[in-house]
Amino acid sequence: MGTRVKVLRVFKDLHKTRRDVFRDDDRALTAARLKINEEFKKHKNETSEDNIKEMLKMARAVETILRENVIQGEHVEENKVLLRPRKSLLLDNVPYSDTPRNKT
Repeated sequence: MGTRVKVLRVFKDLHKTRRDVFRDDDRALTAARLKINEEFKKHKNETSEDNIKEMLKMARAVETILRENVIQGEHVEENKVLLRPRKSLLLDNVPYSDTPRNKT
């Protein structure tokens, strides 16, 4: 796959993740869109394959962090925040046990 196609794929994936992570938060959606576009425009004339690979790696890491670690929160009262985790972030609750389980 060509470098241009890889860059466009990461760009598209970042925006898709942005829309999912910041759903219903216009301010965050706009800020993330502007930042993504700014970073890609800043480096649009890069020609070094090594630099491009590093930037693609960084963009993938950012996309993964957004997708796996960011939870929306909304202030509902002075000292209360309503969290809105996406289904992909919810895990089964495993009870704590002092004795480790055998992995057989």
